[in-house]
Amino acid sequence: MSTTVPTSGPPPKTTSFPLHLKHLWLKITLCLFVLGLGFESTVQAKPQRDLYLRDVEFALTELKKNCGHFFEAKKIDWEKVSTKFKREAKRVRNSTQHLSLLIRLLAQLKDGHASVRPLGKAKNIRWPLENRRQWVGPGMFWTQIDKKIYIKNSWGVAKKRGFTPGMEIAKVNGLTASKWIDKKTAELREFYSFSTDQQAFFYTTHWGLAAPKGTKLKLTIRDKKKKLRSRTLVYANDRYLPDGPAFLPEGLTITKDLKYGKTKDGFGYIHFRRCPGNLPEQTDSALSSIGNVPGMILDFRGNSGGGFDHDALMGQFIPKGKQFSYKKRYRSHGDSPYGGPVVVIIDATVRSAGETAAGGFSEDGRGYMIGESRTAGMSSSKRTLQLPSELFSLYVSVHSNKARFNKGKGIEGVGVIPHELVEFKPSDLAEGIDTLIQRAEELLKKFPQDKVPYNPKNMGWEAP
Repeated sequence: MSTTVPTSGPPPKTTSFPLHLKHLWLKITLCLFVLGLGFESTVQAKPQRDLYLRDVEFALTELKKNCGHFFEAKKIDWEKVSTKFKREAKRVRNSTQHLSLLIRLLAQLKDGHASVRPLGKAKNIRWPLENRRQWVGPGMFWTQIDKKIYIKNSWGVAKKRGFTPGMEIAKVNGLTASKWIDKKTAELREFYSFSTDQQAFFYTTHWGLAAPKGTKLKLTIRDKKKKLRSRTLVYANDRYLPDGPAFLPEGLTITKDLKYGKTKDGFGYIHFRRCPGNLPEQTDSALSSIGNVPGMILDFRGNSGGGFDHDALMGQFIPKGKQFSYKKRYRSHGDSPYGGPVVVIIDATVRSAGETAAGGFSEDGRGYMIGESRTAGMSSSKRTLQLPSELFSLYVSVHSNKARFNKGKGIEGVGVIPHELVEFKPSDLAEGIDTLIQRAEELLKKFPQDKVPYNPKNMGWEAP
């Protein structure tokens, strides 16, 4: 997800302070930033303050003009937003306060790509929350199963402290897990823009678990015997960027962008972590290595997007010399295209170009799609709006990508919708099994051909 963070700066040197002082420092720093006291000591003259106000008035008008067609679907009351931010703009006294206000304004757009971008005059203005890039994770990600929160996978400090996959998280820092997530999501929404509710939830249970090294997290978990136990975890050096699946099949070939090979049952498997320009060529190489298999699993979970030739990627799944036409016509592409049945896996960690890549398989009739949820719903064409002050520009979504998806609603603010919603099973997680990959294998053994327009037999493909 793109955030409304304008620029990066060196992290504050907090690790040498006692933990309670470090947390106090962070809170004071953020408060000072919002108040405009921490980074600019002088109050600007009235003409400068008037320029800030013109910036906000310009932004409110231009954002409505360029993004207003999203407001109804995203349930945005722009009149209410305008009233609030015009009032707050009158209290802005310097460029630091101005930046804070603009970041919070863009968060109202519910646009995962939205960001405030500094121009030359503002290059030295820093945003404290950008230091999140220097934060660490708790050594686990969470998932929701039957409206309860569970540990999806764990490593590092969480694993050492006995927090294992499949455990139910009953409480977090004294709050029920669901209330803690709701509270955390609300805090994130103040400064981060999320295109959909599912994007916000998955962000909170993955990236949003990050915190400064040394942070303490008190968790009350329910073990296999349904007994409640409380343990405190201290953040160390664990990652907080989601990889995608809870557990990968064994023996995969791993590259920067792809992980590929075969499952235990002999089905092909490709995990698309990113969508670089040479994605079709990388996919061709992976398919050549995998060979002809009775079915293929394409896993897009954790995909951070990119840019590539979509027709060429889809062509990798059309047999040589053939073409397939449903909502869109595709021709075979590459030296080793695959023509058999395909199951695609998604969730709301799939963003931007990852959504258009995955969505083409379901929307254009090539494969069957399953997922914990819809994708993030942040896939759009963007525009840059330069503000009159020439301090900042606003980078925002103006049109949804793949307008033909979702019966003409496109992807932005909606997401790609799976044929079948599949939740993890706690028992699977406890055994190191990814429920969705397992479900994909079940579907390939008895493929739901009645729900997928593409028929391998009609394309001349034969099972090995």
